[in-house]
Amino acid sequence: MTALLELTNLGVRYGGVAALTDVSFSVEPGSIVGLIGPNGAGKTTLVDAVTGYTPASGSVRLDGMDITRMRPYTRARLGLGRTFQSVELFDDLTVLENALVAVSTPRALTALGHVFRRPSADIEVARAALVLCELEGVAGVYPRELSHGQRKLAGVARAVARRPRLLCLDEPAAGLDSDESIELGRRLRGLTQQGISLLLIDHDMGLVLETCDRVVVLDFGRIIADDLPGKIRSDSTVINSYLGAQGG
Repeated sequence: MTALLELTNLGVRYGGVAALTDVSFSVEPGSIVGLIGPNGAGKTTLVDAVTGYTPASGSVRLDGMDITRMRPYTRARLGLGRTFQSVELFDDLTVLENALVAVSTPRALTALGHVFRRPSADIEVARAALVLCELEGVAGVYPRELSHGQRKLAGVARAVARRPRLLCLDEPAAGLDSDESIELGRRLRGLTQQGISLLLIDHDMGLVLETCDRVVVLDFGRIIADDLPGKIRSDSTVINSYLGAQGG
């Protein structure tokens, strides 16, 4: 089976500092791969490189196609999506309207006012994204009325509305309590059943180890482990460099 995402010797340098060095791993179709590591390990830099926001050496392939030199918007059109650490929702738009903004291409959407004149097909795509994230019950609600967990999910739903094949999630569980984190994991697993593969960055080890099919561990910009969650949990190198510092 061809990997959906394949990174080969990915490297990023900022001046004389190596943020990533020879990073190679893959994400298989229908899977969730976790990416963990200490602060400053290079996790967000890796997502920036994968999605085209940061120049990188090595190669990035999406479903066999070399996208290493492509612009971020081109990668997005090919099915590579992402979320960011901060949830930037439009507070004057409902949850459905926030998702609807993502359905539109930059050329088609020249003003937020166009959200209210979208074709019914676009509205159905946005509604489907809410259904996948189980947010259809708050479609008409404004972001300020949501819980923190719901706001996080609304950000995921907006990314899902772009209909990605692979979605990179940057700390979606940040600020969530344990119950919200468990619920998030359940819903993320549901996305894979709808054909969306995930690369998940998070410091919530419960979420990562319970939700992911495989876990990649970065430290100082290099991979120190790439294995099944159960083996990562007991890997002495990972424990010494990261899990031990997280309290087990």
